[in-house]
Amino acid sequence: MTVNAPETRIVTTNRIACDGGAGGHPRVWLQIPADKGFVECGYCDCKYILKGFEDKV
Repeated sequence: MTVNAPETRIVTTNRIACDGGAGGHPRVWLQIPADKGFVECGYCDCKYILKGFEDKV
């Protein structure tokens, strides 16, 4: 069985909404902590990285 890696998206704002794409899960709002520069969705494991932190994550 092959498991696809979680998606990674570069974003320009600290607060983002995730619905898993095409209604994959309920819409949740995520807040990227300023000290970490990224957050992961608890439903689909998509990682959202704040622009400028790509090399630090």
